[in-house]
Amino acid sequence: MKMNILSREKTVAAAGFNRWLVPPAAIAVHMCIGEVYGFSVFNVPLTKVGAGWSIPKVGWIYSIALCMLGLSAALFGKWVERSGPRKTIVASCACFCGGLLISALGVKLQSIWLLYLGYGVVGGIGLGLGYIAPVSTLMKWFPDRPGMATGMAIMGFGGGALIGSPLGVRLMDTFRTESSGGVAEAFAVMAIIYALFMLFGAAIIRVPSVDWHPPGWEQKTLVEQPSRSVEIGVDRAWRTRQFWLLWIVLCMNVSAGIGILGQASKMCSDMFGVSAAVGGGFAGLLSIFNMGGRFFWSSVSDYTGRQVVYRIYFLFGAVLYCLIPLTQNIQSRILFVLVTALIITMYGGGFATIPAYLRDLFGTHQVGAIHGRLITAWSVAALIGPTLVNYISTAQIAEGVPATEAYNSTMYLMAGLLAVGYLANSLVRPLVHNDVKRSA
Repeated sequence: MKMNILSREKTVAAAGFNRWLVPPAAIAVHMCIGEVYGFSVFNVPLTKVGAGWSIPKVGWIYSIALCMLGLSAALFGKWVERSGPRKTIVASCACFCGGLLISALGVKLQSIWLLYLGYGVVGGIGLGLGYIAPVSTLMKWFPDRPGMATGMAIMGFGGGALIGSPLGVRLMDTFRTESSGGVAEAFAVMAIIYALFMLFGAAIIRVPSVDWHPPGWEQKTLVEQPSRSVEIGVDRAWRTRQFWLLWIVLCMNVSAGIGILGQASKMCSDMFGVSAAVGGGFAGLLSIFNMGGRFFWSSVSDYTGRQVVYRIYFLFGAVLYCLIPLTQNIQSRILFVLVTALIITMYGGGFATIPAYLRDLFGTHQVGAIHGRLITAWSVAALIGPTLVNYISTAQIAEGVPATEAYNSTMYLMAGLLAVGYLANSLVRPLVHNDVKRSA
């Protein structure tokens, strides 16, 4: 029997459908797959599962998952647009939750390669599919407020760890025995819970009809947007100069932010001598600001324009990075928390604003596929940012620099990355006929 219920045609909303039913569906999906941000709670327990399972070896599970997120979003973006959000979310659920079940089996069999395959490869494909489908759908429902719409969904992804981390810890505590750390059981139960919520999202999500628009809404243009409607497919879009300038914009913004986010607890401990528990609390606080920034800044961009908001990210962000060494010199923990929290709001905001930026330039026709190819910049940034922070700070300490000052030069380097992003953002111009013709 053909599963027509999953087809795009079956998800076209009937007249009178309330578009505000779509954000809960998108948030439900993103809160589930956003669990990847909380995977670190399994790192230490996993090192006790198999012989030779060190932190670096276990860490590859997380790295593979994020890498596959970017690659699968790029590879399957066109399929997502053709198939519609319901089929895509079901596929995402099958991969992400199936990956958790494969990982549970890997723990039972003490095979780290099954975890690489399960959580990393299969689960990572689920991350990519589940990430772009709700974002593309929301932009079609909210042409009047595309920044706010994408912020709602991507806020959910950023907040996934707030649920996933304590849930993982609680499940491991519940199933822990003398012979088992409870990791396998935790993976299995999480797979069931997340599957229920993701299928709920798939059931209620809808796409608007081609001629639908909000009542009383008319196409408005900002100074930085084209004065006419532009609808460009992914095969043309990714060959334009604008696409690659935005690729650099996202890469630089994420590289700078993820360097701090990935080492937040250790940075706080090294620079101010606080306990690991306090450092962990600081990392949790940044997660809240990461989530809030995704909604706040993307919503602001609906009024200021996307290019203006990225100018704020890069200029204000560079100043804030340069202030971090000052906070260490004067030993002001409050100022350090304030500065880093503001930085992380703009890191999260960069993720949430970029889909609307793409929509402004290329239209909504295949914006999900275009977004999928652009977030390969995230995969690259995930290597650049943490690598710079980890290796430079380690080298500084090896050369005799006190641990409290080991991050100072790295912060200036991050400000330099934001300067590169500012330049790329300044060069972005609306597409004109010749741009489209050259990219054909």
